[in-house]
Amino acid sequence: MRKLAALALIALAFSACKFNSADKITLPIMGNREAVTKTVNGKTVVDTVYQTIPDFKFVNQYGDTITQKNLKGDIYVADFFFTTCPSICPIMHRNMLKVYSEFKSVPDFKIISHTIDPKHDSVAVMKKYADKLGISGDKWWLLQGDKEKTYDLGQKNYLVAVKQDDGTPGGYVHQGWFVLVDKQKRIRGYYDGTDEKQVAKMIEDIKILRAEVNTEIAQ
Repeated sequence: MRKLAALALIALAFSACKFNSADKITLPIMGNREAVTKTVNGKTVVDTVYQTIPDFKFVNQYGDTITQKNLKGDIYVADFFFTTCPSICPIMHRNMLKVYSEFKSVPDFKIISHTIDPKHDSVAVMKKYADKLGISGDKWWLLQGDKEKTYDLGQKNYLVAVKQDDGTPGGYVHQGWFVLVDKQKRIRGYYDGTDEKQVAKMIEDIKILRAEVNTEIAQ
């Protein structure tokens, strides 16, 4: 799984578009992209269309329905987990608590964690899990919904491997990536959620992304 993850990141690195200059640092836009030809003011131009996270419909730990509309105007970090995970999930979410604490008072930032075991992870179970983590309010949502839609979203859109595997501890296999998504729903970074240094880098990259957005607004 780690070897596959490394290969995936290499592929993402080649598909990323970097925008760094001496006086301005911005994050790459990652994932798939395509060139689209269109006519602007009578001239033919080629524009780049980047992969985005599509709309979804899940339920959070409070029983509220959450869609992309609830994330409009937000930068967010997404990950995949399940509450009975005996391996990487506890480490990931201990590290995510640092992100939660850092940006708890930031209005345009969210964290969303998709359970890959919705049969067990009911709203009540997720609320108990959230309480145990010490999270409250609308800054960090634990999301539960249709299993196939969750898996499709993870594999096809976030490009994170998730699957059921009865031969492994816990019965599920998933990559531990934290995925950083901008306000246009484009992927801007992947970070190993089990690595404290990677999570620290993500925190700094979130600050860069917020500064990038604020600069665009000012212009």
